[in-house]
Amino acid sequence: MVDDKKVNQVVEMRNGPEDVPGYELPLLLFAGFRSLIDRLHAELAEQGHPDVRPAHGFAMQAIGAGGATASEIGRRLGVSKQAAGKTVDRLIALGYAVRADDPADARRKLVRLTPHGIDALTRSAAVFDELRADWARTLGARRVADMEESLRMVVPAEAFRLDAAGWFGGA
Repeated sequence: MVDDKKVNQVVEMRNGPEDVPGYELPLLLFAGFRSLIDRLHAELAEQGHPDVRPAHGFAMQAIGAGGATASEIGRRLGVSKQAAGKTVDRLIALGYAVRADDPADARRKLVRLTPHGIDALTRSAAVFDELRADWARTLGARRVADMEESLRMVVPAEAFRLDAAGWFGGA
C-alpha cells in the first residue's frame, strides 16, 4: 500500500523537472495507460460488452480479421499455445470468437471473430478516439500531439506488439 503522506513529502521536496526521480516516468506512463483502459472498459460495458477484459482485447487483435490458429495467437501474444487456448475458450464462451475449419488445411482449426467480437473491436476504436479527444481538451491538442510524437521518438517500432498481456502476466 502506498503511503500518501510519504509521497506528498517527496513531491514537495522537488524544485523543478530535474528533481523528478526516474521511477516516476514508468509509473505515470502506466497510470495513463491504465486510466485509458479502465475508461474504455467502463464504456464498452455500457455499450453491450460488459464481459470484455483487457486480455480479451489483446487476444482479439491477435486473432485479426483473417483468423488465426491457437499457436499463432500464442506467438503473437507471447504466451504458450495452452494459455492462448484458454483465452480463446473464454472468447468463444462469451460469443466473441468461434473455431472453424481452415479452408487451406483441413487439419487446422482457425479462430475467427464473430460479429459480436468485431463489434467490440470497432467500438473500442471509437472509444479510444473519444478518450484521446478528452485528453486533448484537458491538455490541449498540441500537447497531446507533442507527447505522442515524443513517445514515437523513444519507443522503438518493434515495441508495438500484442504480447503486453503475456509480459504483465510473466508468461
